[in-house]
Amino acid sequence: MDPALIAWARAVKRRHCLPPLWFFTDHTRAPAPLAVMARLPRRLSGVVLRLEGYPAPLALAMAAARLCRARGLALVAADARLAARLGVGVHWRGGRRAGARPRRGLASASAHGVAQLVAARRAGADLAFLSPVFSTHSHPGARTLGARGFAALARRAGPVKPFALGGISPRRLAVLGPRCAGLGGIDLFLKP
Repeated sequence: MDPALIAWARAVKRRHCLPPLWFFTDHTRAPAPLAVMARLPRRLSGVVLRLEGYPAPLALAMAAARLCRARGLALVAADARLAARLGVGVHWRGGRRAGARPRRGLASASAHGVAQLVAARRAGADLAFLSPVFSTHSHPGARTLGARGFAALARRAGPVKPFALGGISPRRLAVLGPRCAGLGGIDLFLKP
């Protein structure tokens, strides 16, 4: 993994405490997510487990939970029932709380604007992935926040830690600013 990214993550973790690097599973771009998880930096990383499109999703989820526990990686599942079954955190899409807050683990949310960020805050999310910050393969042609839009939305996060998602690369870290508590992505973590 890029040394500049690791240095940035260590500095951010000292300020915000939460794991600053989050890998989002994606069956098309990351068909072997366990291999990616095995390379993530210990105690600096988390995984947002989205199982749509993967064969044998329950087996994958259980293997992911074992691997994350063994490596000291945070794990949140995009399915609240699965999160409860695995004893991990939960990820709410669009800031909407789906199911109970987990007894263990973090609650994360995605937010694509002010309304979804407010919903995430009301739901009790610990962190919100504000997206897309830059142009991304996941949402080609989608309107992006840009660095200024991210900063403006991050200022409205209140107690929810703002994380950047979408088109993030090591060379763009400096423009995210001090409010950025971390980042999420797919492609960022695919190269060793």
